[in-house]
Amino acid sequence: MSHAAQRTRPGRKGGADAASLGTPRALTEEERGLYARIPADVDYVAHPSFQLRQTEQELFGAACEDIQIPRWTSFPEAAGDVAPARGRRARLSAKEEAVLFLRYNYARHRLAELVQAQLRRVTTARGREMIRWYQRAMKARADLVRANLALVLAMAKRTKIPNVEFGEVVSEGNMALLRAVEKFDVSRGFKFSTYACRAILKSFNRLASKTGRYRQRFPTEYDPDMERSDWDVNRHEVQRRDSVEAVREVLAQNHANLTDVERTIIMERFAISSDQRKTLAQVGKMVGLTNERVRQIQNHALGKIRAALVDGFVAA
Repeated sequence: MSHAAQRTRPGRKGGADAASLGTPRALTEEERGLYARIPADVDYVAHPSFQLRQTEQELFGAACEDIQIPRWTSFPEAAGDVAPARGRRARLSAKEEAVLFLRYNYARHRLAELVQAQLRRVTTARGREMIRWYQRAMKARADLVRANLALVLAMAKRTKIPNVEFGEVVSEGNMALLRAVEKFDVSRGFKFSTYACRAILKSFNRLASKTGRYRQRFPTEYDPDMERSDWDVNRHEVQRRDSVEAVREVLAQNHANLTDVERTIIMERFAISSDQRKTLAQVGKMVGLTNERVRQIQNHALGKIRAALVDGFVAA
């Protein structure tokens, strides 16, 4: 029998979404949040032991094996050959791995049965039972993923995809690992790492193909700075230069009828006759006036220059 044929999904007409389950009113707010995550169509990989009465006790009873998940840390942003910090073990044993997959799929099997009953008639007791099996399934899946994350990182380091960042490759591998956990059939006798490696490599190949097609259509990256027009900036600069030249001409020909004091203040305050603007105090010392009086004369002179510019523009 093929691997795909071993996967079981409860048959229903028309399908359903999460809202079809209905929410028991007696659930607490926390329970409602968990209940809302339960899908109305639960998929799982069947196993002959699921029909035996003792299976639940063997997998989840008080005497069941406590499996310690190997701990490790890594930094996906760095693709260097830095050995991850690990705990006392690098991987699960074959027996531990098989137990975790049986727990994961048995929990989904029980959840699927409860969902079918809940779709027919909603009860609070069954809703809480569904939450319990959902949490067991999610914990088993999280344990399996954590135990095999190092596999994704190792394969990502050996994969070079042009124009794709290392973190994106790792992210694609993690998604493939999740899909592999959901589909793996432990009863076939293969190691999960063998099955997961093929799934991860296929995901890398899909990513490379997708990136290649994208590059064919968009050979260069979009750069907002390069795409932004500089027309407004250039226009403003041209206007500023024209204005400066017009003011220089007004001052040179004294079209604004400025007094000597007014002309000196404007020339010094706006660095027309030198390379550095002078403060009100510095100009005040030059002409023998207070700061406030220099400011008043400056504003009056600017008004006369503005009027001369307007008259010149109208005359032109």
